[in-house]
Amino acid sequence: MTSRAIFPAIHHYRAAAEPCHNFHMSKQQETGFTTVPIPRSRAFVVDAARVAAGKHMIHGLVEFDVTEPRARLRDHKARTGESLSFTAFVLHCVGAAVAEDPLVHALRDRRGRLVLFDDVDINTIVEIEVEGRRFPLAHVIRAANRRSVRELHDEIRAVQARGDRNYDERTIRLFQWYARFPGPLRRLAYRIAMAGPHRMKKYGGTVSLTAVGMFGQGGGWGIPIPLYTLNLTLGGICWKPAVVDGHIVPREMLDVTLSFDHDVIDGAPAARFAGRLRELIEEAYGLEVLRSLPPS
Repeated sequence: MTSRAIFPAIHHYRAAAEPCHNFHMSKQQETGFTTVPIPRSRAFVVDAARVAAGKHMIHGLVEFDVTEPRARLRDHKARTGESLSFTAFVLHCVGAAVAEDPLVHALRDRRGRLVLFDDVDINTIVEIEVEGRRFPLAHVIRAANRRSVRELHDEIRAVQARGDRNYDERTIRLFQWYARFPGPLRRLAYRIAMAGPHRMKKYGGTVSLTAVGMFGQGGGWGIPIPLYTLNLTLGGICWKPAVVDGHIVPREMLDVTLSFDHDVIDGAPAARFAGRLRELIEEAYGLEVLRSLPPS
């Protein structure tokens, strides 16, 4: 008797010998849990992950000392009562650093060429409130390299204030129809919509920045599912000992994951970009004007 015949026979014997036991086990398995439908909106996440699966990424887990910019933001709040967005400050620094080295957000076209854009359009996550629940909304900040921290802050707050009104009815219906398509058709439509650097920039921007630290407390790095040549994941902020002028002092450290498409960016230019971004953030670039503002 072959193994194919043996195993079904054993299985049949056990099922016949222990019918009551199996019946009770199946009854027990039907309790103690709840089944809920998967939201159709998850289709966008699944499709993006499938498209990103073929990228050859390199990741850098770094720490930035944000003691100075955080102190300036706290000082501004104490004098004016306004809480400026820390994410807006980081967006401002990223826009400036990318503008100095456009290769880090270059996109490849079908002819194997690199398209280097003048404007830095950053796809970021803005937390909005929909029907009493908080929801992460993807939003593209246009020309972040040409705008001040104040302008970026105002745009983020405007997106949060609009809530579920950020999309018109036509766009919502389009998303609903997209989510109903079978997976292969959805991903084909996704690839067509994002085909070519200019379409990618129009619909999704040229850089991705996700601030996962706003959903929790403490330090930690995140590893993203990257779609772009340059992807930044802001982790948590926590106090850590650091050496400043030969002395060990407590400093606020921001954990950041920098992810680069290795088909476009090598390690050396990626490291130079990380170093320049560190300088801008740690020097509180763009926040100099706050100290000259009068108190409210």
